[in-house]
Amino acid sequence: MSDIPVSHILFVSTALFFIGMYGLFTRRNMITMLMAIELILNSVNINFVVFNKYLYPEKLDGIFFTIFIVTIAAAEAAVAIAIIINLYRSHKSIDVEDATDMKY
Repeated sequence: MSDIPVSHILFVSTALFFIGMYGLFTRRNMITMLMAIELILNSVNINFVVFNKYLYPEKLDGIFFTIFIVTIAAAEAAVAIAIIINLYRSHKSIDVEDATDMKY
């Protein structure tokens, strides 16, 4: 079984990161923005695992950071979805520009 070169994996990780950045800056829908943030976090996870495997294969530091980021991402998604549902109930829209025009 041949190993995949690090440059290929880092290219995929970089592509995921910039797709996430593009989605974060160009979309107005909050759920789409949340998915873009998840793409960015997953690209960071790929970097942690790859650098851990190729630089320090005997240590598990990159894996522990990845598990920590996945845990934080799950909590962030739960809180963000709760906020989005609350905004939808009050404004009948999940558009970011509609959320900034809040009237109390």
